[in-house]
Amino acid sequence: MEAVITIDVLRRSGAEVTVASVEKELRVDACHGVKIVADALVGDCKDTGFDLIALPGGMPGATNFKDCAVLESVVKKQAADGRLYAAVCASPAVALGSWGLLKGLKATCYPSFMEQLSSCATAVESIVQQDGKVVTSRGPGTTMEFSVALVEQLYDKEKADEVSGPLLLRPNHGDEYKVIELNPMEWKCNNIPQVRF
Repeated sequence: MEAVITIDVLRRSGAEVTVASVEKELRVDACHGVKIVADALVGDCKDTGFDLIALPGGMPGATNFKDCAVLESVVKKQAADGRLYAAVCASPAVALGSWGLLKGLKATCYPSFMEQLSSCATAVESIVQQDGKVVTSRGPGTTMEFSVALVEQLYDKEKADEVSGPLLLRPNHGDEYKVIELNPMEWKCNNIPQVRF
């Protein structure tokens, strides 16, 4: 979710997005049987300058990022050059934190990684946290807001509002809202649901 939502929202903004794999092949077997085909291997992109490098989350994905020397080098150069970098879910703590890229900064991550994050950053429990040129977020359910925050950093608030409107995001996250069920229905499933998509 963190990868696909971020890619989609950034592309909706008009950004040219290159999906890079840290694996040895373009096809990435993500969590829950989701398969993603990258545009390039991360090694093919090491000499390309990007306005943003964003790391999705999940495990073992975040560990795979951390262990990829090429990715570490690219993201460290991004930070040293004062360009935007971002991570969501486990990746702020596991990858960015282990590389020393959150030192002295406020950051957030998936709740079960907060203790690890607190050893390498000022850990905060915000949905999306920006500090300087780094943006972090908590997990799958916060990825839309994370992605829109990235659009705002790349462009401006007007572009972020333009992109977020059709996504039907709540304008003030955390505000109470009513849920009205118009056609109540009871669903029962006695075995593993089969879903065709």
